Amino acid sequence: MDIHHIRYFLAVCETRNFTRAGEKCNVTQPALSRAIQQLEDEVGGLLFRRERNLTHLTDLGALLRPRFQQILDEVTGVRQEASRFLCLENANLKVGVMCTIGPRRFTGLLTDFNRRQQGIQLQLVEGVPASLSQLLEAGEIDVAIMASSDSFPERFDVTPLYRERFVLAFPNGHRLARNDNVAISELDGENYLRRLNCEYRDYLAGLCNERGVKLRISYASEREDWIQNMVSGGLGICFIPEFSAVIPGLQIRPVIDPEVWREVSLVVVAGRRFSPATSTFVNSVKAHSWPESGIDLSVRKRLHSKSKKRTDAMIYVVARAPAAV
Repeated sequence: MDIHHIRYFLAVCETRNFTRAGEKCNVTQPALSRAIQQLEDEVGGLLFRRERNLTHLTDLGALLRPRFQQILDEVTGVRQEASRFLCLENANLKVGVMCTIGPRRFTGLLTDFNRRQQGIQLQLVEGVPASLSQLLEAGEIDVAIMASSDSFPERFDVTPLYRERFVLAFPNGHRLARNDNVAISELDGENYLRRLNCEYRDYLAGLCNERGVKLRISYASEREDWIQNMVSGGLGICFIPEFSAVIPGLQIRPVIDPEVWREVSLVVVAGRRFSPATSTFVNSVKAHSWPESGIDLSVRKRLHSKSKKRTDAMIYVVARAPAAV
């Protein structure tokens, strides 16, 4: 059964005349008549009583008319929805974002994207790298923005976006507040608040063990806001990514000896075809100008100036997690 046959049938129902129905559908009267005949053969009975001056619906034609109208409306609706989707009107896009990534880094991107692509409805889905990877592979999210202390699986295409260092967070009045930076060896004996969703948690713990630093784990939480509030309240210190949203009453200092960085990347499934909305977002993310480290340049200048008085050169050791992306 051809959708054009249904359209011709409904045109004859409306005009009650084969010639006028053919004009309405932009086909010749013989072609329309043949189509109606084929439709009648398909349903197994006459749909019209053909008369010279007036054409009438048969009982079968009257029975099938609302069903055929419903079919045509549904097909038309499908085409309209597809057209809006392909033209980025009312298109949905799900973006997975690692829960430890601060929103400051993405506000500019999202503002610009919304201004340029108002027809795309973007939904952010938070999660840890393992859960985001599963959602991405299952097609429940379209892209993911995350980091990993290990290499990503080969099934993913990974585009690095920016690097950010880990900093130490502590409350106002803490002994480390007088420092421009904090060496990991200076943390021995401190109360530590463990961020359970931190993808570098085990790696940072390993660095402390290598240097003989013993931390007293006072609290642990998956909630970044709870951890920061407990730090602000004097319950301990913690490592956080540089571009995390920092609450009032919290101070941060760069971690050195060694420095620890992570690389935040755009992750998609290799070989998977993008929808127009996904393709538009991926291109926008890749074209966005991601600023460099916010504290890096000013801190390095101060460190370099001070170190010149003691030595002829300053050596910075950057510690990366094994096979970091």
